[in-house]
Amino acid sequence: MLRARKPEAVVKRLKMFMFGPAGVGKTTAAIQFPNSYIIDGERGTENYDKLITQSGSVVFQTTDINEVVQEVKSLLTEKHDFRTLVIDPITPVYNDLLDKCEVQVGADFGRHYGAANKTMKRLANLIMNLDMNVIVTAHAKTEYGANLAKIGYTFDGWRQLDYWFDLVVELGKKGKRRMARVAKTRIDTFPDEDVFEWSYDAIKKRYDASILEREAQQVALAAPEQVREIKDLLNIVRLPDGLVDKWLSKAQVETWEDMPAETITKCIEYVKNRLPGNVAAA
Repeated sequence: MLRARKPEAVVKRLKMFMFGPAGVGKTTAAIQFPNSYIIDGERGTENYDKLITQSGSVVFQTTDINEVVQEVKSLLTEKHDFRTLVIDPITPVYNDLLDKCEVQVGADFGRHYGAANKTMKRLANLIMNLDMNVIVTAHAKTEYGANLAKIGYTFDGWRQLDYWFDLVVELGKKGKRRMARVAKTRIDTFPDEDVFEWSYDAIKKRYDASILEREAQQVALAAPEQVREIKDLLNIVRLPDGLVDKWLSKAQVETWEDMPAETITKCIEYVKNRLPGNVAAA
């Protein structure tokens, strides 16, 4: 039986990635979203304390990817009043991760990139599962074409980063106005290559405000004892090749620790039913 179905519209939080050269005001643009949890990667928010306080937002400063992951997991699992996660910018976080991975695994054949990218993919999956708007900024770097001719700017950071976001915009300045060019989009109201003057109000006109500003819903993730149990079981029971990877992929996670509690419970029961001597395994 064929299993394909007609697609249905999905109500989604705004997941947006912004990049631009120094001086265009990426931080100012990002922190306009009210009730934001701002992860500041280069102390760029220190001059905006009044604006941040007035908007009901808070700041956590770090360039440590493990701390970023922990904050995102807390936003995913704990009740709070924040509507938007801002990571501004991601570039120093990624560079710090690369440095640490080089120390751990070396740089031969790009090993440190491979190790860093696994951690970045974990962060990206958590962000996509987060019931909040997500605004991530990055530094820009010059992009070159044939014969090293400058053709514009691209973002500086993990090469796959733009793939994860529904909307990618390049920020620039036109006089005193901050302008946004849509570089990539999956959102009809932000057509490709469209240019608009940046503001939170401009975003609200194109994206349903009730989605942008609704309360975040939390998710219960796997408890430590569940993670221990599934790992112990997998040391006893041999599953078909690729099945565990399929479970993780379907749950959009990289580790058992990031899997929803309800999902890992089903995985545990499946493996238990295949223990030696279990009637259900026959």
